[in-house]
Order: sequence, then structure tokens, then C-alpha cells
Amino acid sequence: MVTSVTSFGRSGLYDWLIQRVGAVVMAAYVVFICVYIATNPELTYEQWHALFGQLWVRVFSLVTLLSFITHAWIGLWSVLTDYLTERLMGGKATVLRILAQVLLGGVSVTYLVWGIEILWGFK
Repeated sequence: MVTSVTSFGRSGLYDWLIQRVGAVVMAAYVVFICVYIATNPELTYEQWHALFGQLWVRVFSLVTLLSFITHAWIGLWSVLTDYLTERLMGGKATVLRILAQVLLGGVSVTYLVWGIEILWGFK
């Protein structure tokens, strides 16, 4: 039996809930950005800079970034654990799965740190 990626032995309900909440946050962010762009057809760098200079936009962007990273991690963990290891390799590819998870975890942390630097290093 495959356990949950975030709850060590519990059911996958927590992972499912984290993904759904994250999806709602990401959808709200996309709607916000699209509405902002649609209502500012002559958008300039100064307007964009002022928008992301506001604390609430930075926090919303950070929460969206965290939602994206957790959503992707849970999805990739599920696919790697279920499909790669169990279905394709018959449960014999544990080392391959762990290597793939370490690689994808490293990419996720890199994107997270980079995103934080972009949001909070913004001058």
C-alpha cells in the first residue's frame, strides 16, 4: 500500500485536500492577473511595478507559488510512486523512483527559492 506523501501513514485525503485548496488559490490568482491585465490595456512597467510593490500582491503571489509547488510535488510523487514504480516496473524501480523524486524535489526547491527572491528582492 502506498501512503500519503504529506502525512506519513494516513490516507491520501490530506494530499487531496492540499491539492484542491491549492488549485482554488491558483485559479483565483489567474483570474486576478487576467482581470488586472484586461482592465489595464495600456499596462506599463511602472503600473506593473506598483502592483507588485504592494504587500498583499506579494503575499498572494507567494501563497500561489507555494500552492503550485505543493500541488506539483503531490502530483509528481503520486505518479512516480504509482505509475513508474508499480505499474511500469512491477515494483522493482525503487532506486529510480527515489532518484527522480530527489531530482524533482531539487527543482521544486530551486523554483521556490527563485520565486521568493523575485517577489521579495523586488526593488
